[in-house]
Amino acid sequence: MFPIRDHNPSGRTPVVTYLLIAANVLVFLNYFSLFQNDLALGRFFWDWALIPARMSAGEGYSGLVTSMFLHGGILHLAGNMLFLFIFGDNVEDEMGHLPFLGFYVASGVGAGLAQFLTAPFSQVPMVGASGAIAGVMGAYLLMFPRARVDILVILIIIFRIVTIPAWIMLALWLAFQVFGGFGTPADEGGVAYWAHVGGFVLGAALCVPLWLRRGGPAFWARSHGTPPHPAARYRIARTNVPRVRRRR
Repeated sequence: MFPIRDHNPSGRTPVVTYLLIAANVLVFLNYFSLFQNDLALGRFFWDWALIPARMSAGEGYSGLVTSMFLHGGILHLAGNMLFLFIFGDNVEDEMGHLPFLGFYVASGVGAGLAQFLTAPFSQVPMVGASGAIAGVMGAYLLMFPRARVDILVILIIIFRIVTIPAWIMLALWLAFQVFGGFGTPADEGGVAYWAHVGGFVLGAALCVPLWLRRGGPAFWARSHGTPPHPAARYRIARTNVPRVRRRR
């Protein structure tokens, strides 16, 4: 289950969101050739990824920022950029361009620190923008809990697009991260669950002042948790391919 789009169009061009996506893609393409050489890739990640053991030794703090622009593969990059594309434009629209950039970086740094605290002596490199994007998702949940989100549900061979309120999708996502965090040792590698949880919680917390300026609970009462503009409507077009009936 993963989102493919929301019904919440932004009021202005999300310049920073697009620039962040472009930066992540360009950085990935710049070191993509290293995936053919495990030793070279390991050295590259040692220098630029977030290594908790290095931070515990008093070095490598820059990895808190640089790791946000690194990814472990094409699917890792594509998934993160899809989430950023879906949720980033509306949060940027509410915050403004430069405040959103600062919010994004702060969420990413906080996510990295959350993962560091769970395994401070791990030598496993942490890479990916998902911690910062989790912060964006936390802010989206606070501002637009009832915005409509289309998710693709895959059950073995069944593919179905379902529209649900954002709060259900985001709450389920957060629950999966918490469950994964408790079920997987943080120093064994794989998914940085606690970075996701930390980024999400921090992003929601950092968005509270904006939510209060909008009126807090009164903002929810006025908007009913939906976007402050008409929601986008999507319709899956029927195919023009004729149906062929089986002969008896």
